Amino acid sequence: MRLSLSLLMALTLSLSLSAADRPPNIVLILADDLGNNDLGCDGRKDHATPNLDQLAKDGIRYTASYSAAPLCSATRAALMTGKSPARLHITSYLPGRADAPSQAVLQPKMSPQLPLEEITIAERLKAAGYATACIGKWHLGGAGFGPEKQGFDTVFAGNAQTKPSDTEAGKGEYGLTEKAEAFMEANREKPFFLYLAHNNPHIPLAARPELMEKFKDSFNPTYAAMVNTLDDSVGRILKKLDDLKLANETLVVFTSDNGGLHVPELKDDAPTHNALRAGKGFLYEGGIRVPLIVRWPGHIKPGTECKTPVISTDLPLTFCGVAGVKIADPLDGLSLLPVFAGKDIKERSLFWHFPHYSNQGGRPSSAVRRGHWKLIEYVDQPERELYDLETNPLESPAGNMAGHKPELVAELVKALDEFQKSAKAQTVTPNPAWDEKQFDKFYRQTDVTQPLKGNSARTVSEPLREWRRLIDEAVKKEKK
Repeated sequence: MRLSLSLLMALTLSLSLSAADRPPNIVLILADDLGNNDLGCDGRKDHATPNLDQLAKDGIRYTASYSAAPLCSATRAALMTGKSPARLHITSYLPGRADAPSQAVLQPKMSPQLPLEEITIAERLKAAGYATACIGKWHLGGAGFGPEKQGFDTVFAGNAQTKPSDTEAGKGEYGLTEKAEAFMEANREKPFFLYLAHNNPHIPLAARPELMEKFKDSFNPTYAAMVNTLDDSVGRILKKLDDLKLANETLVVFTSDNGGLHVPELKDDAPTHNALRAGKGFLYEGGIRVPLIVRWPGHIKPGTECKTPVISTDLPLTFCGVAGVKIADPLDGLSLLPVFAGKDIKERSLFWHFPHYSNQGGRPSSAVRRGHWKLIEYVDQPERELYDLETNPLESPAGNMAGHKPELVAELVKALDEFQKSAKAQTVTPNPAWDEKQFDKFYRQTDVTQPLKGNSARTVSEPLREWRRLIDEAVKKEKK
């Protein structure tokens, strides 16, 4: 009997993938708004994250890992493509904050979804014989632009908000975990790429009452309970890999889409406090420094810590390197395979372009980090800040060196301009309806980037109630 060419190719691929040298599985677990100060292995004392702490002991923990943007959709687009949000014209969450008279400039129009012509990591791995799954939050486009159109065979969005019960938590964590477990089991005989994108710990906050009681003495008991639930899900994924005897054949990556939310939003008190300046929605370290833990038995020395600055756009190239997939088109990241082996990657600058106002009080700005120097340039007002992250990791305003190192500022501004031109980054335009008094009231009189006073979410949030109301009300009026 003669076999068709397609059947022969399928059989050949099946045989090759059953060999001992088949490419490893890849599991990418993404948290939603988890900050740099939320895990036990990163120093948090009032949270319990034993599974993630163990993952760090078994692999490599990055201490200078950055998200590609301070808000979700932009980073998710970078994670899927390996391209900078500036290049993709997805630079905030979708659809983004509305313009308002309190805002000095009009924000650029973003691409409303990740264009189908962009090649995702799922498409690259699928072409290499991987089974692919997107379990959880997508946030890169609606009907016609979902993950099933971008290389994912198995898609399950789950529920972003669920009623805590004996079988579920507040953000659909266990429903997503069960689907992820089922996917791994169904595809155990071939390489798979699992993208598990949790809604945890994004607002609105919700958790099981017994866990909230357990963490009643933490900064925010509900948030601490949610982080513990997230950790429990990670533990189940790792156990499933053990049960399927796939742990040694699987690269596991855990990270977050942006920094932790450090101000009250919606009806919630401030979810967390970051160990760095500001949080979600800002280009200060608290808004873009995120956890990154990677485990790959036999390839990464357990208990490794890496201080080399890395960024979300590095992961797609890393995954392709792990899978043996060659990429011809230029991307914005670097492969982290040398770092896995204890080697250095070439020195480079990291760039951020955020031409937006955020719901958390952030303003349109761009930033560049080169070595231990970081420049932030606001684009709605002529302001520049320069920080030495080695001596001033908290980016204290008193340590702003912009006025003391004009040559370095000029050098970094030039590099930032060249990046923006190469990426064809979008720019802002003056707002003809700008109300400078409102701007001063919202963005100058209340500085939410500095450490907020108080030992609990409630005490930190109380002085910001009126600020929160005004920030929200300004956009509501404009939408009408």
